[in-house]
Amino acid sequence: MNVNLEVVSIPVSDVEKSLEFYRDRLGWRVDADINRGEFRIVQLTPTGDGHVSIAFGAGIPQGTPGSMHHLELVTDDIVATRDELAERGVDITEVYHGPGSPFFPAARVPGPDPERTSYNSYASFQDPDGNGWTLQEVTGRLPGREPTPARR
Repeated sequence: MNVNLEVVSIPVSDVEKSLEFYRDRLGWRVDADINRGEFRIVQLTPTGDGHVSIAFGAGIPQGTPGSMHHLELVTDDIVATRDELAERGVDITEVYHGPGSPFFPAARVPGPDPERTSYNSYASFQDPDGNGWTLQEVTGRLPGREPTPARR
């Protein structure tokens, strides 16, 4: 079996506010914006080479807005990406590292991992509803974790 995770739905309270955040602040591509009056769904894709998009909307079953935690984005330069997000108006933490630090704020050590080892440096932010995002630096992937081109 060959399957891909391509869309993750996130619960939001205000479609327009969320669209502005993901499209204008994060710079994500709008793939679809389907509005049928009582039903609206928006799908956006991050800027990288990955193939997972997010979707949110109105008039569709969803969880409590802000209930998603530790949605993870990957970058090969955590400092530059964090700085760009801050310049775009995103309220993002400083870069941090430490074992378990994305999940346990008390374990966070300021600054990137001293050796800039893959999978060890992070920054965090939330969307307007409080859905939590973790930015992680990956400069070299573990064997078998290399991205592959999407097959369409």
